[in-house]
Amino acid sequence: MKIVTWNINGVRARIGNLTHWLTESAPDIVCLQEIKTVDEQFPRAEIEALGYNVETHGQKGFNGVAILSKLRFDEVNRGLPGDDADEQARFIEGVFSTDKGALRVASLYLPNGNPIDDEKKFAYKLSWMARLERWAEQRLLLEEALVLAGDYNVIPEPIDARFPENWLGDALFQPETRQAFRRLKNLGFTEAVRTVTDHADVYTFWDYQAGAWQKNNGIRIDHLLLSPEAANRFSSASIEKHVRAWEKPSDHVPVAIDLALQPA
Repeated sequence: MKIVTWNINGVRARIGNLTHWLTESAPDIVCLQEIKTVDEQFPRAEIEALGYNVETHGQKGFNGVAILSKLRFDEVNRGLPGDDADEQARFIEGVFSTDKGALRVASLYLPNGNPIDDEKKFAYKLSWMARLERWAEQRLLLEEALVLAGDYNVIPEPIDARFPENWLGDALFQPETRQAFRRLKNLGFTEAVRTVTDHADVYTFWDYQAGAWQKNNGIRIDHLLLSPEAANRFSSASIEKHVRAWEKPSDHVPVAIDLALQPA
């Protein structure tokens, strides 16, 4: 079963790229971030025509997440618990039936947190990550295959940036940010991409500015974390980098994993 995360950076602006990629890549489950649309305006018809079920948690103009799945949804939950006042659409969870039991997949769009001298923005990032850690700790008790897929806005290690020195003042690379990511992983998650490679120059995001793509000036901020039950079924991970070279691309590219699971 192929599960992919992709920050689409505006689904209506890139629906042509998305449908082309869905046909080419043939994922079973896709976690999208930054759909930048309300639920009612999500281009579901084009996606459903390709055989996908669609669930969204949208927001006008920015944020927004979605899950596209060839499997039928057994359950859908929207919004990260822990702060009833948080109106930002950054979290959606789907549950599916497989031959090995329940598969739980979350599409996550973590706060950017910049600028770090804006205490409200950086504090929101860290508090959101703390809420995610508490939620994940409870979900792990279910002992199900669980995949946390998304744009984490976290550069985990210096190797995950072409020029780490350029990110020292950025919320994505602050010690507190990286520590929060490590705490989440240390609950018992496996980070898929670093399971298959420890190479440098493995990136998922290239800025639109200053020829970053052409110079391979990238960072790795899109991650898939696997519960022990999902990690036991893990077979491969890959970054579909070529998509960044398409016309009107997102600044992120799809990151994929394969799990040895079949629909029930």
